[in-house]
Amino acid sequence: MTARLETVAISKQYHSVTALSPTDLQVQDGEFLTLLGPSGSGKTTLLQIIAGLVEPSDGRLLIDGKDATRKPAGERGIGMVFQSYALFPHMSVWDNIAYPLRMRKMKKPEMDQAVKGALEMVQMGEYAHRLPRELSGGQQQRIALARCFVYRPSVILLDEPLGALDKKLREHMQSEIRSLHKDLGATFIYVTHDQEEALNLSDRICLMNQSKIEQLGTPQDLYDRPQTAFSAQFIGYSNLLQGSLSGSAGAQILSNGSFSVPVCLSPATGSHAAASNVTGSVADQRTLVVRPEDARLASNEHAFLRGRVSEVVFAGSDFRVQIDIGSGQPFALRCGRRDAPAVGDHVGINWNPEHTAVVAR
Repeated sequence: MTARLETVAISKQYHSVTALSPTDLQVQDGEFLTLLGPSGSGKTTLLQIIAGLVEPSDGRLLIDGKDATRKPAGERGIGMVFQSYALFPHMSVWDNIAYPLRMRKMKKPEMDQAVKGALEMVQMGEYAHRLPRELSGGQQQRIALARCFVYRPSVILLDEPLGALDKKLREHMQSEIRSLHKDLGATFIYVTHDQEEALNLSDRICLMNQSKIEQLGTPQDLYDRPQTAFSAQFIGYSNLLQGSLSGSAGAQILSNGSFSVPVCLSPATGSHAAASNVTGSVADQRTLVVRPEDARLASNEHAFLRGRVSEVVFAGSDFRVQIDIGSGQPFALRCGRRDAPAVGDHVGINWNPEHTAVVAR
């Protein structure tokens, strides 16, 4: 099956600065792909190259299997939604949405019907004759989305479109974007630095770091099976335990002098690189990834680690507990409201080794 959009060793260099290392990426028809990463990771540069706003230094961009690397932005059939909304301040909501249809010389009856449908899609029909300055930030973002969706491009790029909204409105708009994606059936490529947003919206996440792809997969893949320490730290919160890996197949131990804990290197843990090196006796530097929700308080005889509770924070449905496991190293876990320890308590910790991951140090 031909990808809707594909980059082949696409890259961008600004003099001595590498904004994007050679990148291969395939985006399938109808997919919701999120480019996630910290500032400077290359995600926005990649999006701008796809949009035609930045010319790559090398590589190719294919749309529906055809080379579009040097094609002008207006001829790529791609829609874009910006964080800044980019609405025309002197035009009404109706005229803002109608603008791309006028540029395509659509006849008025069809244009009026399309604009009305787009307004209904974002639930803004009653605001059709207002100016952008008369709308809230969330309302302006809905109009920006409607203006992009009205001509139904096959690929829609969204550059941190919810970054300027408050938390409650951002969550509401995430739900609307999910619904719009389902209704339109278009291919969405979405840029954000917000990990929760990426987990909530995406079919797949392309996690970027230092101008290249760090890991690519479904939200569950990245959360449950991180392939690097950066992935484990950036997607959700993780406890990272560093040490030497030793043992034979089926009985591996990670230790560093302060602790010695069992690890599971089956493919299900996402520890493929580590597992491939385990043949007989080994000693290798690795990082064990334990999510707070997978750890639990345990009696001393069943504990993998022991420590002193340094902080207990009420989080509504549960408590977030911070434990000092030695040398000032914190370990976080979550526990039920009836099971919360007190600050100063000495406690044991364990987890199911199959629910952890082992990555390179």
